[in-house]
Parts: sequence; structure tokens; C-alpha cells
Amino acid sequence: MQIDFRLQNAALTEAVQRYVERRLLFALGRFGDRVGQVIVRISGIGGAEHQCRITTEMRPFGRVAVRATSPDLFTAIDRATGRVGRLFGRELQRVREARTGNESVRIAVQGMALNAGRLHSDSAATGD
Repeated sequence: MQIDFRLQNAALTEAVQRYVERRLLFALGRFGDRVGQVIVRISGIGGAEHQCRITTEMRPFGRVAVRATSPDLFTAIDRATGRVGRLFGRELQRVREARTGNESVRIAVQGMALNAGRLHSDSAATGD
């Protein structure tokens, strides 16, 4: 997982950067090679609000993006990393179900064709 930090109107200390990396590892580490580049944007909005936006590449399917805003920087980071982990898992599950659904439809159609062939041969044998 490659993490790229981008800042706007905010100072990012090394301690905050390590905190974000640890939270992302916890949220996305279980997905392994499916996680590509991660872009973390931290900005201070008017001094009273902090915003954390995380965009994650989901290999090979696309991107997942979340945003969290809070007066406390660490709360914004916690919310964004938690959301990106949950969303990443949901999207991965959706792709798996779609792929499984297509295969099961194909198998069902093949099964229907085989059953239709058996029914046809059974009716021919009984003279119906």
C-alpha cells in the first residue's frame, strides 16, 4: 500500500502522519494486494474544522473515496479511515457477488438445457 499525503491549509507533523498510516493499515491491511495507491488529503477549513479525504485504488476495479469533517483532526482521520475500510469491503463483496451471480446464471442455463434435453428424450421414449 503506497500512501501519498497532500495538505491544504494544514500542518502535518510526523506523528500525525504515522497515526494516519497506522489507521489505514488497520482499516485496509486485510485486503492485501487489492489495495493500490492511497491518497490522503488533510485540510484545515477556516481554522475550526479539519477535513480528511481518502481516495483508495481498488485493484483491478476502480476507486473508493470518502470524506470526514470534524473540529478535531484525529476524529476526522478516525472517521475517514473507518469509512474507507467499510466501503472497500462492501465494494469488494459487491464485485464478488456480481461475479458469482453471473457464473451461477450460466450454470443454471446449462442445467436447464440439460433438463430440457432429458424431458424431450423421455417424452419420445414414452410416445407422448
